[in-house]
Amino acid sequence: MTASLDALPLARRITGHAYRAGASLVTTLFTDEEATLMRYHYAPDPSFDRAAGWLYDGMAAAFRSGAARLAITGANPSLLANEDPDKVGRANRAMSRSYQPALELITRFHINWTIVAAATPAWAAQMFPNDAPDVALGNLWDAIFATTRIDSDDPVAAWKAHDANLQKRAAFLNEKRYAALKYRGPGTDFRLGLADDHQWLGGGSTAENGLYCIPNMPTEEVFSMPHKDRADGTVTATKPLSHQGTMIEGIHVRFEQGRIVEMRASKGQEVLQKLIDTDDGARRLGEVALVPHSSPIASSGKLFFNTLFDENAASHVALGQAYTSCVRGGEKLSPEELAGKGANKSLIHVDWMIGSEKLDIDGITASAVAEPLMRRGEWAD
Repeated sequence: MTASLDALPLARRITGHAYRAGASLVTTLFTDEEATLMRYHYAPDPSFDRAAGWLYDGMAAAFRSGAARLAITGANPSLLANEDPDKVGRANRAMSRSYQPALELITRFHINWTIVAAATPAWAAQMFPNDAPDVALGNLWDAIFATTRIDSDDPVAAWKAHDANLQKRAAFLNEKRYAALKYRGPGTDFRLGLADDHQWLGGGSTAENGLYCIPNMPTEEVFSMPHKDRADGTVTATKPLSHQGTMIEGIHVRFEQGRIVEMRASKGQEVLQKLIDTDDGARRLGEVALVPHSSPIASSGKLFFNTLFDENAASHVALGQAYTSCVRGGEKLSPEELAGKGANKSLIHVDWMIGSEKLDIDGITASAVAEPLMRRGEWAD
């Protein structure tokens, strides 16, 4: 488990429940935001090209031995906003390279894993800047409980019903076998081809270890794998992207044959440029997800400044690494076979939101027939 020091109370609660559920050993790695800033203020410049490889090697070894992964999110969304974008980009690339062996085990569902949120003072202050700190923190907890269905009379039953609905949506799309999706909205005119033998997923999945897990809480998406070479047109983000402590706003990009050829952002452009320069795969898409505008996160009217939440307020795409599980039989395919299906490979996987109540999406059949899939941000059926 990973968590910030501000999430210590929740980490302790989870640890106790994990042991009562049968866990043999719970190992938690805590991060300290003050220590993170000290690195940017005092560390020698060459150190930003290094990462704790030994740590990530250990995580990968743990996953191969059957460990589960749980991340608690809730970091300060603006932690690195005033730091050198070059150092931020270099540190992120070094971390991504070191983390790749562990990330590959996650993206192909070799293990069961999930991400949950904890309200923290810095995050609460960002979301509720006009409230007193204790009030803001309480409001953020209320927002987390509402969007993760914890405030319902029977949260477990609510999650089972929600999971079943997402599975139904994914089954519908798998039956349709669309060759591509066509997006139209303000600043967006975009065609996205889907990977060969792609499959749609939503809600929970059974990992290779045979255990069922719901990776993200909250989750409102059904998602699949785009073909890395079949993205063409312009796309405009509808929400800011909070990435590694930096806010990136006003993203507008143009794709040709799967690759970003033009990019701009009204805020955080340097960080975005460093991000897409990570490797060739960072300029290509590894995930496509459909989310109705009526999702609880969108309906709340709140910007969470946290991708786990904001991606579930809108349809989105992700730059970088594809999920092996989004190809039929993908866990048995070699890297070369996956690439032949259209799977993207990268050191990064970063979601950004392109959906809104003004976005229309068509499913394009193999015979080039356009069928209404989403209208004004909602499912067309």
